[in-house]
Amino acid sequence: MSPRRKRVLHTVFTHALAWGIGLLWLIPFIGLVMTSARPFAEVIGGWWNLEPFSPTFANYIEAWNHRDAPLSLGMMNSLIVGVPATLMPMLLGAIAAYGFARFSLPLKNYLFVTIVLLMALPPQMIAIPVFQIYQSAGLLNTLYSLIIIHTVWGLPWIIFFMRNFLSTVPEDIEEAARVDGASDLTVFLRIVLPVTVPALVSVGVLQFMWVWSDFFFPLIFVFDADKAVAVRQLPMLRGVYLVDWGLLTAATVMVMGVPVMLFALLQRYYIRGMVGWTLR
Repeated sequence: MSPRRKRVLHTVFTHALAWGIGLLWLIPFIGLVMTSARPFAEVIGGWWNLEPFSPTFANYIEAWNHRDAPLSLGMMNSLIVGVPATLMPMLLGAIAAYGFARFSLPLKNYLFVTIVLLMALPPQMIAIPVFQIYQSAGLLNTLYSLIIIHTVWGLPWIIFFMRNFLSTVPEDIEEAARVDGASDLTVFLRIVLPVTVPALVSVGVLQFMWVWSDFFFPLIFVFDADKAVAVRQLPMLRGVYLVDWGLLTAATVMVMGVPVMLFALLQRYYIRGMVGWTLR
């Protein structure tokens, strides 16, 4: 067999394998969408059974305006928590990462190792002490409690990510700006931040997806149904004696649709931020 034919066969096999794996990953999602867009009676025998096939948005409307757990309220609570819990650690983490990447600080290496070690801390380990702190501070059962814990929880990995990105950025422009009399704050705001936009977008996408999909912290710190975030409302849609899978899957599709659309819109910047300076 000629080398050219071997390359062609290898390319065909690689693409076929990749498409096959991709289609296998899509099957559960297709089943989720098909179940959410059909009446309950049609999916009892399996979502793949297309006789009869009566697509409808009734499940989505019912989940959005549910009597006990309206998803419209849950999505709004998730946005109220997710937006500040993404922007605040992004800004604080970028400032801290700039200090680690550019300045000589006492015990800098030890502090950075501590930050890296904090990334391995499981949330279950700090749930009880944080609960007690919130209780004494009167923050339990408020959305502020989720904003604070997600901001603090996201800082270690954001500092680590941004510091590694900034380490690949040349310092020539910053030094030239300092020669012209620019302060450290001016250099950071006008030179460093614009350069790090791809990394900041990557951080924002990952942090928002984590905050949006987190179930543990809202379960521990928020009790009232009217303050529940979207992922906490999904179990509330289960019936006592009967599970309406159409209603539940419709709510699931809407909840997962927000981070998916965010990733789709910012995919180009996300990839550039993940691979670093080399693709700029």
